Amino acid sequence: MSAFYVKNVPSWERVLRILVSLAVVAYAVVALDGFLRVVVSGGAIAFTLTGLLGFCPACAMLGRKLDRAA
Repeated sequence: MSAFYVKNVPSWERVLRILVSLAVVAYAVVALDGFLRVVVSGGAIAFTLTGLLGFCPACAMLGRKLDRAA
């Protein structure tokens, strides 16, 4: 089965993206209010999705590829 996308985020960065974005969402819920809370949480959730999927559209536009030897 082939994927619709090629992963371009290494495993260590995927874990880091998920942890950092969850911390940002927690901060936004506790410390921010109103529209700013929604914007920051939405950005962090999108960052979490890139970590879960292993594919980042912004990195793909810049031509980033995984080094298969590593």
